[in-house]
Amino acid sequence: MFSKQAKSGSKTSARIEPLPTPMAAPAEQARRAPPKVASLLSADLTIEGSVTGEGELQIDGVVKGDVRVGRLTVGETGHVEGGVYAEAVEVRGRVVGAITSKQVRLYGTSYVDGDITHEQLAMETGAFFQGRSLKFQRPAPTVQPAPPPEQLAIAQAKPVSG
Repeated sequence: MFSKQAKSGSKTSARIEPLPTPMAAPAEQARRAPPKVASLLSADLTIEGSVTGEGELQIDGVVKGDVRVGRLTVGETGHVEGGVYAEAVEVRGRVVGAITSKQVRLYGTSYVDGDITHEQLAMETGAFFQGRSLKFQRPAPTVQPAPPPEQLAIAQAKPVSG
């Protein structure tokens, strides 16, 4: 029954081949990749100049220049002197300059001196904020004005053919 020899009555031997494993597309591999770890600017570092990237950045040191990243966290020892542009910003330290972001959160230890342009703004008790809070201006919906009543009456009245 379980012998390696084929039975004499068996005329054909079925050969089973393993299915080929499909190669994942590069886009799929990128989607499955683990989330990237935030870049960290430690407390003993100072950068003079702009910082640009698409990922996440945590600043515990000093940046003298603009910061443009996907997500920014300014730690308690962090200090930014310049504009901040990101999708989301969390401030526990000090920012002297304008912040432009969809979501901004100021923790109780934060110090912000500059305007904040945002969609959502959250501030904890103890946070220092000196500047203007400006909501993103969404475009007004385009609504066509109704025609004057005189034109409406003319359009509804159809000539009678005789």
